[in-house]
Amino acid sequence: MTRREPGTDPKQAALAAARCLNPHPEAVRDAAFLASEFFDARDVVQVKYEMVRRVKAEDTPVTEAAAAFGFSRPSYYEAAARLEASGLEGLVPARPGPRGGHKLTDEICAWALARLAADPQLRPGALAEPIEETFGVRAHPRSIERGLARYRQRHSKSR
Repeated sequence: MTRREPGTDPKQAALAAARCLNPHPEAVRDAAFLASEFFDARDVVQVKYEMVRRVKAEDTPVTEAAAAFGFSRPSYYEAAARLEASGLEGLVPARPGPRGGHKLTDEICAWALARLAADPQLRPGALAEPIEETFGVRAHPRSIERGLARYRQRHSKSR
């Protein structure tokens, strides 16, 4: 199969946009992926699916399948569990990074809201320095505004 230059292949661009681009396609040593144009080692969902299928349908040992597809044994078990729980969608890698605000705990938000209630002239963004001094947490003023909005929304629903 002829490969284009990186960045010019529309399939590679589509895989990257869908977070399905295998970061290590060269690690896939499975014979089917090496011999067929149908199988594409760049597609991490296809690679993981075939790895799980090979173990389940063809009784290939987990260690052997994981090595042939460029993954570790724990990665195989994670892929198998995700496939079982969510289907193919479960094999798409999750977005990297934290999920939502993680620095501004409920304790910090409650403290900040009490400070804002005590002084109506005070703006949420002005609490960045006092929060750092009191709790040792550095947060951007806009992050404080968003965090307080999320906190208010969460706590208004519970009443």
